[in-house]
Amino acid sequence: MLTCLQLISYKTLAQSDTTKKLKEVTVKATTVPKVQTLTPTQQITNKDFARYSAFNVADAVRNFSGVNIKDYGGIGGLKTISVRSLGANHTAVLFDGVQLNDAQNGQIDLSKFNLNNVQEIAVYNGQSENLLQPARSFASASVLSIKTIQPALTLQKPYQIQAGVKGGSFGLVNPYLQWQQSISKRWSFIANANYVYANGRYKYKVDGDGSDTLAIRRNGDVRSLQADAALYWAKSDSNKFNIHVNYYNSKRGLPGAVIFYNPYASQRLENNDIFAQATYEHTWQSSIRLLINTKLSQLKTRYLDPEFLNQQGGLDQHYNQKEVYQSVALAYHLTPDWEVSYAADASYLKMDADIYNYAYPSRFTLLNVLATNFTKGRWQLQGNLLQTNLNEMVKKGVASKSRSVLSPTLMVTLKPFDNSNLQIRAFYKNIFRAPTLDELYFYAIVPRTIKPEFVKQYDMGITWTKNFNNLLEYITLTTDAYYNTVSNKILAVPNKNPAIFSFSNIGKVDIKGVDVGLKTQTKQQNGWRGLLSANYTYQQATDVSDPTSSTYQNQIPYTPKNTLALNAGVNYKQLGIYYNHILSSSRYYTGNNVPDYYVPGYSISDASAVCNFITGKLPVTASVEVNNLFNKNYSIIRSFPMPGRSYRLSIQITI
Repeated sequence: MLTCLQLISYKTLAQSDTTKKLKEVTVKATTVPKVQTLTPTQQITNKDFARYSAFNVADAVRNFSGVNIKDYGGIGGLKTISVRSLGANHTAVLFDGVQLNDAQNGQIDLSKFNLNNVQEIAVYNGQSENLLQPARSFASASVLSIKTIQPALTLQKPYQIQAGVKGGSFGLVNPYLQWQQSISKRWSFIANANYVYANGRYKYKVDGDGSDTLAIRRNGDVRSLQADAALYWAKSDSNKFNIHVNYYNSKRGLPGAVIFYNPYASQRLENNDIFAQATYEHTWQSSIRLLINTKLSQLKTRYLDPEFLNQQGGLDQHYNQKEVYQSVALAYHLTPDWEVSYAADASYLKMDADIYNYAYPSRFTLLNVLATNFTKGRWQLQGNLLQTNLNEMVKKGVASKSRSVLSPTLMVTLKPFDNSNLQIRAFYKNIFRAPTLDELYFYAIVPRTIKPEFVKQYDMGITWTKNFNNLLEYITLTTDAYYNTVSNKILAVPNKNPAIFSFSNIGKVDIKGVDVGLKTQTKQQNGWRGLLSANYTYQQATDVSDPTSSTYQNQIPYTPKNTLALNAGVNYKQLGIYYNHILSSSRYYTGNNVPDYYVPGYSISDASAVCNFITGKLPVTASVEVNNLFNKNYSIIRSFPMPGRSYRLSIQITI
């Protein structure tokens, strides 16, 4: 028996393991668009940029409901965002979770951001529902979040290179390159570079002179170089770090307002910006989450006006903004249904300029946020309390007084039925905007007492999502009604020349509106699929400051009451054809809603086609876009005509 057991044991140990390689199983499914439950949000990914004929961030979000893009015309023209009529200064622009800060004038020019390195763009009314985020993300009335592409590599292919070029009307040439590389199991990096050149000369119709004269837009050229690199380390999904460096340099003309028989403009603008930001995120088994963000930035701006009438024979002004920023956030689950968080941000910012009687201001900002999220059954409640501390110093003049302000936010979502995707949401947010350094100190011969703007936001909405197994694959529908009040609205009025403004607080603005969004697509049948999205906005934004004023209960400047954006497309295998249409009603360029200040509405269409194919075993994407398909003559800002019909071609190869 012992001998037999020994033989059996020896035979068992001598057996070798057998391995059978299984074939891959590919599962394909369509992701239903995410519908933010607590606060309204709208998203677009890089797969849809060509569908919306988007060249920069401003183009990508112009279809969103409640969003108004102020576009001064041309590829190099200033482009800013206003959400629900609150103005550009009330929208925080986040770049990979860290806010871009322009304390000089408070408005971020969205034309500066090319889409070649962007993965996703989202607009949040109020704020994101994520508790683990910097305090700055809680400190604005709305948020525009830009997320860049991160390396997505495998052991079989530890690198990826994308090279492409875009070209088209008005002399546009835009080559770009992206390189992703895995360094080791935990380290990887991504580097991007793109160059944009355009002469900006386009034809436009001169209105009001009794003729059909076509003029050519002048001084709209742009040359820009943007380089971006990021290094990523990840021990696991719960322990990761990245550092990001971004450089932007541009020289462009500033086409002025079109004046009858005098289209000449000579102003120039040069930007030389660089920032570096680092992020560390860690989650412990005890469910404590930590987020640390650090940022250093320097923004250099040069403004030239050779025709300005002064003793020096023109303006040549240099501005230099430097900022140091640090943020720490902690989140912890007290129970599976209850999470709390705390975030603290500190920033020190300094402005220098070589202009007459400049104050040389610096600003220290400290933000503290306590937030909580509680989920019970059909209910989800979230709230936070933000404390803002501002302290300013100047070398000349009188500094604005220090401030400490508390700003509460409360959000709630109810799912009324168990077996339904219908949800009801509401939120209240109280926030304030500190005056920019220009509003406080630029050409301030005497001390200014500009008060911060206080905003109260009220929103109630319904969201509904449904998956289907028939012709349609899904439908998402969102509807929100909102009411905003703005106290101490800051008004900027030009003085004797357009370079010098006077600033004052005018009182109160009431904003009432409705946002409606629809998105759907059909199931793929024999390679065919249809797509449709629609967004509608109604806004009534009126000045209610002074009942005796001529602007009382009039619509505030550049705010159309009705806006509709439609996008439809058809995919056949690797080919996609899309149509985009934006309709905007009329508006006024001053607070006096009289015919003399009337700006007509516009209706413009874009069309695009995208084709993906393989050549030499390498994936290639080619696209063609026609913007302003029917060559409409229109303007978004009075006296700044927009381009007529234009074309854009692009090709991209992936190695």
